[in-house]
Amino acid sequence: MKTTSVLVLVAGSLLACPVLAQPSSTDPVPAQASQASGRLPALSSIPLRDIELSGGFWKVRQDTNRTRTVWANFEQCEKTGRLANFEEAAKFIAGDKTAQNRGLLFNDSDVYKVLEGAAYILATNPDQKLREYCDAVIKKIGAAQLPDGYINTYHTVKAPDQRWKAIEHNHELYCGGHLIEAGIAYFEATGDRTLLDIGIRFADHVDSLFGPGKRHAVPGHEEIELALIKLWRITGQDKYLKLARYFVDARGHTKGRATTGEYSQDHLPVREQDHIVGHAVRGMYLFMAVADLTAIQPDDGYIQASDDVWFDLTHRKTYITGGIGPSAHNEGFTTPYDLPNDTAYAETCAGIGSVMWNQRLGRLYADAKYFDVAERALYNGVLSGVSLSGDRFFYVNPLLSRGNHDRPEWYECACCPPNILRLIADVGTMFYSTAKGADGKTSAVYANFYNTGIARFDDAGLIVHQKTDYPWDGRVTLSISSSKAGNSGGMAVNLFARIPGWCRGASASVNGKKVELKPVNGYAKLGSSWRTGDEIVLDLPMPIERIAANPQVQADVGRIALQRGPVVYCLESADNKESVLGMALPPDSKLTSELRTDLLSGVSVINGSALAPDAQPEAWKGELYRAAPVGKPVSFTAIPYFAWNNRGRSTMTVWLPESLGLLNTKVIGPHTYTSSFRFRDEVAGNIADGSTPKNSGDYDVPRLTFWPHKGTTEWAQVEFDKPRKVSSVEVYWFDDTGRGECKIPQSWKILYKDGDAWKEVAASGAYPIEKDKFCRVEFSPVRTTGVKIEVGLQEGWSTGVIEWKLR
Repeated sequence: MKTTSVLVLVAGSLLACPVLAQPSSTDPVPAQASQASGRLPALSSIPLRDIELSGGFWKVRQDTNRTRTVWANFEQCEKTGRLANFEEAAKFIAGDKTAQNRGLLFNDSDVYKVLEGAAYILATNPDQKLREYCDAVIKKIGAAQLPDGYINTYHTVKAPDQRWKAIEHNHELYCGGHLIEAGIAYFEATGDRTLLDIGIRFADHVDSLFGPGKRHAVPGHEEIELALIKLWRITGQDKYLKLARYFVDARGHTKGRATTGEYSQDHLPVREQDHIVGHAVRGMYLFMAVADLTAIQPDDGYIQASDDVWFDLTHRKTYITGGIGPSAHNEGFTTPYDLPNDTAYAETCAGIGSVMWNQRLGRLYADAKYFDVAERALYNGVLSGVSLSGDRFFYVNPLLSRGNHDRPEWYECACCPPNILRLIADVGTMFYSTAKGADGKTSAVYANFYNTGIARFDDAGLIVHQKTDYPWDGRVTLSISSSKAGNSGGMAVNLFARIPGWCRGASASVNGKKVELKPVNGYAKLGSSWRTGDEIVLDLPMPIERIAANPQVQADVGRIALQRGPVVYCLESADNKESVLGMALPPDSKLTSELRTDLLSGVSVINGSALAPDAQPEAWKGELYRAAPVGKPVSFTAIPYFAWNNRGRSTMTVWLPESLGLLNTKVIGPHTYTSSFRFRDEVAGNIADGSTPKNSGDYDVPRLTFWPHKGTTEWAQVEFDKPRKVSSVEVYWFDDTGRGECKIPQSWKILYKDGDAWKEVAASGAYPIEKDKFCRVEFSPVRTTGVKIEVGLQEGWSTGVIEWKLR
């Protein structure tokens, strides 16, 4: 029997750094950064070529990534015209004005991200087929570049008159940033600089247009900043670093230019920002750039802003799965502790951004707490973004589903599939950090994450062999050998191991002798001098934890979640006979863990007992009231959250009530709901889930949205399992005017099913169309097997249905 304990997620404390006087937001862009008073640790990541994840959890994910995910991404880029767009742009440049462009204006970025992910794969797994395919794609990209260095297939073909006209909306710099990152990755992996040179020509073109003394503007979607910093590192040309710093420092200085405000973190200068706002991915990319710039040149203003924003995000706005950004309306942040479960947006790209920002901060400060946050997201709300088969993807990652979510093969806006491809391919670089001594050689090695593999630190003559079944088992063995022939000892390197924040009672031994662990900033020193054959054993106990949320998270009051090690669990209908939305987990429930190699590619599950309502009439024997508690014991199995929805559509929940009185009683019923269109993971059944909206612009309840369809006729319908009488319908419209593109409709009507035909009901009056209330229409009663609502959208507008009621 495994022991269990309770861990409560509440806000902690954070020591702030001193702040120097900073320019006012009304001043021109500051000419230079403020200098910090002290030096930061600024550790380095391990190069991808120096680490091999040779077995265990991440080897399985990387193998799937290499054999399926990269090809699935390329296949979809072909099917959706993303690759053809480059050929069409080349035709247009050559004078063929019949050239076409398919898709969204930022689709080029998906191709670049796939190439970046492919480059990381090639760096560690030479693959002739993949190399030749990538080379062919790169050739197409080169042909689509204009002589001045500009490249963007959408604007080249479809909107050449809009080139650089609105960088706060048009994603030209976002796409170009991903081009540059892909070029650098491909050069480092293969030595081929073709794509890198394309990126350099684009960067030089951008530098000729933007910056001090040139055009004053910032991109709406951060990304170019990260790419320019990488380009500076690889070329040594200061102009790229200066331009990256300009784009960061110009944010919030909006005089004389267009802005999208908080949505793109352009409401205040970066040094004056103290909480996270706006679009989640954009926010992460901005503060990733801030971290990179701080590592190059410490800056008290950057440090203070980064610390404040990190605290706000981590302690007030992050899901237990590591997901961030609860709201669909801005794909981002709202207010502190607003963390709904069934409508959680938690975009996969945002989770990836959190991982990438936190691992930067972990190295910047040599503090393991940032890797704790990165690990939470990585093993939960990020990995859930890709199926175990590697070819289906989540854009949003809810913590509760009524069967209305399923990973599709692709999206019209497909930023997430290639993003998770490149993350998994490059994840090895996060496993270790290094510090350099006065001689420029590695003087300290920090183990951040755990997985079976081999890491080489050749300048110190050190090789670390790691063996573990993490995250299912907390025992980690580190074996030491020398990378220098004939040298079996004398390796003077300080070796540190991260003690995860979730772990209590960690222990370690070196060559069988117990080592007293005294973690500093979450890292425990294991020793400083090593010989070939030395063996360190690290034990990280993994009891099952019952996690409670801060009481200010209203969605989780009276509920608990299950966690073991870094893995958060959920209940899915595929494993449980009883409804997973109809169980309570009392405090005295017995819980055990079990490794199931036969399930979901091999996972540890949690088995336990719970209570379910005893709703059978015979159990009540005609009584109206009974003594509490009323319920029947049921068994359940919980699986890792990242592995849900790999066996078809299902109901799922992360948070479980501790008493039956808190059960979610919304039931759609044994009916079939369909619609003419649905936005992303929405389903038609959302309109009958019993939700009560606050108003027509309520983003926090499930709905059926027809966006981006505008001015069309749409419909939703229900077909009953048996005929029923209906005489009225009430509809609550979704209308987010002022924030989005949905508005109450032009018209609507109700039809009923008569045999195989749909007929309009005989309404007793006009169909009302109003916001913020149920609009009711009555009609002559019909006995039918189905009801349909037909909606006429206003010209230039979409709409949605939050809820309907049939009487």
